[in-house]
Amino acid sequence: MTTHQTSLNTGFVSLVGAGPGDPDLLTVKGYRVIQSADVVVFDRLVSKEILALAKPDAEMIYVGKKLDYHCVPQEQINQILVEQAQLGRKVVRLKGGDSFIFGRGGEELETLADNGIRFEVVPGITAAAGATAYAGIPLTHRDYAQSVQFITGHIQKDGREIEWGSLAQTNNTLVFYMGLKQSGRITDKLISHGLDENTPCAIIENGTRREQRVFQGALSGLPQMAIEAKSPALIVVGSVTDLHQKLDWFTPKNV
Repeated sequence: MTTHQTSLNTGFVSLVGAGPGDPDLLTVKGYRVIQSADVVVFDRLVSKEILALAKPDAEMIYVGKKLDYHCVPQEQINQILVEQAQLGRKVVRLKGGDSFIFGRGGEELETLADNGIRFEVVPGITAAAGATAYAGIPLTHRDYAQSVQFITGHIQKDGREIEWGSLAQTNNTLVFYMGLKQSGRITDKLISHGLDENTPCAIIENGTRREQRVFQGALSGLPQMAIEAKSPALIVVGSVTDLHQKLDWFTPKNV
């Protein structure tokens, strides 16, 4: 937690990870912080049940984003947090999953630090851990995978290219966030860098939610599976995905 502040009436920002979807996966600290907030700045994937934890007079500010469409630009979100804190308010910045794993939480905190705003971080269960657990897919397993890597399928125009050669390992589990639109490219790159086209893989749609669906197949068939799946979804590549049928314990109830 930072210790500097600009004035005696400067507020405080709690960066809270809401978890992957199931509201019961919110941490106890996240629950407590949300209930005490004066204002909640929240994203699209935060469940209604978690939003309902805010006190009745809390101001709710929606800054959600969809694929290829940003309702509120990131720079404006950063400024909203600064302005609300400068009003002396207790602010909760609420994000799906964990704010530090492809959640741009670090960028938001940099802006707060630059403006002398005090803050804290309340971690959340990231989608990779939560969705795979609910799908019965262990990220690591002594017989199948000795390492796991989280990769964004969303490459910025000025971002570095993924080092595909380091990913194409048989004893590794790969989890791609935001990868549905890039599934064809992911498949081509992994195969061209040496990963067998028959490597098992899965797509977990709406992980941990009652709408959860799991698609399984070989790496070569990933693009076709991605056509059937809907966002939000995770792509998991590796032998551990074969354990889904054996270890599947979660029975979502669609309504």
